[in-house]
Parts: sequence; C-alpha cells; structure tokens
Amino acid sequence: QVHLVESGGGLVQPGGSLRLSCVAPGLTRDHYVVGWFRQAPGQEREGVSCINKKSGNTYYADSVKGRFTISFDNAKNTAYLQMSDLKPEDAAVYSCAIALPPVTVPRLLCPTTEGFHYWGQGTQVTVSS
Repeated sequence: QVHLVESGGGLVQPGGSLRLSCVAPGLTRDHYVVGWFRQAPGQEREGVSCINKKSGNTYYADSVKGRFTISFDNAKNTAYLQMSDLKPEDAAVYSCAIALPPVTVPRLLCPTTEGFHYWGQGTQVTVSS
C-alpha cells in the first residue's frame, strides 16, 4: 500500500498563489503518473493536472492552463502544483493520486479518476477576500 501525503493548502485572496506538495515516501518505482484532482462541495472530482514522472509529459485542464504548473522533483520524490492567479472557483479539496503502468499517458489518465491506484487525503484550498 502506498501512502500519499499532501500539503500546502490554505486560504488565499483572489489573484494569489499557493504551492501544493505531494510525496509518497514508500514509493520507489521509477515510472508512474502523479495527478492532482480537486472537488468542490456538490461537484464531481475534476482532474486538474497530471505529470509522468519518467517522461515529464504533462496535462492541464482547460480551466487552469496558464495559471497552474505541475512539476516533479526526483531528488525529493515530490510532486508540486504551483497555482497562480487563483480564482474563487478554484476553491476545493485538492488531492494527489498515483497511476501505475501500463497506462502512463497524462492526457489519457487525467480526465478521469479510473486509472489511479492510490490517493491522498486531500488538502483544502480556499480562495476568498
């Protein structure tokens, strides 16, 4: 069982920035996809961004393109989601997830949750003035 730990959520004003982190201390595989998902009250979980740890290929939902950046630090085995120009509609619980092979194409995985095997508990992001 893989345990994921997210951090970095909080309260930010519209237009502000936050950086979320996701680490899987016990995961030693070299090839997998890390995804960031969010779920606001009363809404379905949405795939925000994904990255292939090995290739660096990424996917972004249209709603966050140009504002969010996903990255992976191999030295720290940590995925990051840098969120800028945050809007009230970005407020949600953000969770990271891991997808193991054979499917490791971010643009195929990210639009749904089906291909992801392990999930974190989530971190709250609130955007309000």
